[in-house]
Amino acid sequence: MEFIDKAEWKVKFLKVQRNAFAEESRELSEADYRELLQTAKSKKRNRLYLLMLTLAGTGIRVSELEYITFEAVKRGKAEIDMKGKIRVILIPRLLKEKLLNFASKNHIRTGCIFRSRSGRPLDRSNIWRELKQLSSETTINPDKVFPHNFRHLFARCYYAVEKDIAHLADILGHSSIETTRCYIAVSSKKHEETLLRLHLLI
Repeated sequence: MEFIDKAEWKVKFLKVQRNAFAEESRELSEADYRELLQTAKSKKRNRLYLLMLTLAGTGIRVSELEYITFEAVKRGKAEIDMKGKIRVILIPRLLKEKLLNFASKNHIRTGCIFRSRSGRPLDRSNIWRELKQLSSETTINPDKVFPHNFRHLFARCYYAVEKDIAHLADILGHSSIETTRCYIAVSSKKHEETLLRLHLLI
């Protein structure tokens, strides 16, 4: 445009502020999480119950489940080597006890805890299918129930307690805090509840 003396025709970039709120229809709440756990327990789907506990209790990606091995659980920590970075994930004591009990009942003495009948690590499609099937037996919107949402739940709960976004970014394995900010965004309904607790509208 400048070359043809029409600089006034140049397109200007429009700055759009990042959405400050999460989509409520896609946000897995703590109540939803507890209902999923309770349903899995009542249906005696112990592996799926423990899988959800592990994803939500550690914040790992579903692709990192293979690092939750018998050896890692015994140590109480897993070393995850993903995307050229190595980070250590602590396995909480209660989760450790549950996973070791599961391993003992299923004669798992080495390797990946979450495995198929053939002994191979569960893949994303198997986990996705099991979660969708479980959600159909609950009152929860199935659109909320997918593996990565447990990671988002962990992030929100962790930040609510610690308020340390930099440390949370390290735990999640994020290179940028901007990515972590997306994980801890709350719904507009939650934000409205917070505004009311400020007691500034009198």
